[in-house]
Amino acid sequence: MRITAIRDIVAPIASDIANAYIDFSAMTASVVAIETDVMVDGRPVVGFGFNSNGRYAQAGLLRERFIPRLSGAAPDSLIDGSGLIDPAKAWAAMMRNEKPGGHGERSVAVGVLDMALWDAVAKAVRVPLWRLLADRYNDGDADATAWVYAAGGYYYPGKGDDAHVDEMKSYLDRGYDTVKMKIGAVSLADDMKRIEAVLKLLGGNGERLAVDANGRFDLDTGLAYGRALQGLGLRWYEEPFDPLDYLPHAMLASEYDGVLATGENLFSMQDARNLIRYGGLRADRDILQFDPALSYGLVEYLRTLEMLRRHGWSSRRCVPHGGHQFALNIAVGLGLGGNESYPDVFAPFGGFADATPVENGRIRMPDAPGIGFETKSALWKVMQAIR
Repeated sequence: MRITAIRDIVAPIASDIANAYIDFSAMTASVVAIETDVMVDGRPVVGFGFNSNGRYAQAGLLRERFIPRLSGAAPDSLIDGSGLIDPAKAWAAMMRNEKPGGHGERSVAVGVLDMALWDAVAKAVRVPLWRLLADRYNDGDADATAWVYAAGGYYYPGKGDDAHVDEMKSYLDRGYDTVKMKIGAVSLADDMKRIEAVLKLLGGNGERLAVDANGRFDLDTGLAYGRALQGLGLRWYEEPFDPLDYLPHAMLASEYDGVLATGENLFSMQDARNLIRYGGLRADRDILQFDPALSYGLVEYLRTLEMLRRHGWSSRRCVPHGGHQFALNIAVGLGLGGNESYPDVFAPFGGFADATPVENGRIRMPDAPGIGFETKSALWKVMQAIR
């Protein structure tokens, strides 16, 4: 199996929404296609990848460093014992001459290419990625379904409480049992009104609601929100502080009995390990949201899962950020705790296969080779432009 071409484009994911930190009106994503010499049904196998929402397209890094390194590597140096491309060897080639630390945006660029490589390898052996991962790394044990929750509740211009509740109701009507909303862009008092309105819709069951501050708070504000949320029984209180500032997380965990969630903006195994060492998180309840598409890809995510195991954490505590098919395949194949979903935002990259319904908060994977991008028509249309 050899790489014959690598192509990339920049695609918009612009949306008239905002969280507590940024708006998404100018957001973009990189999309790559890695063509190989393997032929299936008379056509070369092509793997596709893209970066998750919240980070911009990485055209410069891809074109100046990572695509040339991957394209220029000796073909035999990228092959495993079965003749397939080895994503770990490809990862090493891409990271050659990179200093440790300072992960920044390069982790996103490498993650885009890593996703495309895994898509190509699974297509080459004509199996879904979730099945390939289960067979390679999980003793063949893939989950029958994955728990997914609907992420939304963004701040729209002119959006009032009624529209906010209607949005959440629409997710319930589509089969989700748990929803997530943004907090932190208005006052604590106003946010509590928004939370209470959604809880009323959910029959007062806090287990069906998560809230996300997107790293907005200082220590005092984060603690104040924690005290206000204490006792509501929320599914989780997400990313209250800057993701790399571990001490506030530890201080909050010492007094907030509920579930905390964070990690979507940590982009390496080393940063994840520092969170586990110094963030005060509790392996019996808290949720880790590392996104493989943003954090050097699945090769690095496997290292992160091994680190977590050594520190006494179950893979079931991992619920990846991003709401994309790559993370969903990983969740099913490696036995994670579930996956984020974006039913209405970040099109066409958010969401899953067109014909795969959510039932009672769970989703069943299609039996499509690779990651399954071909089963999502709007996204496949974008990818066809660089096939």
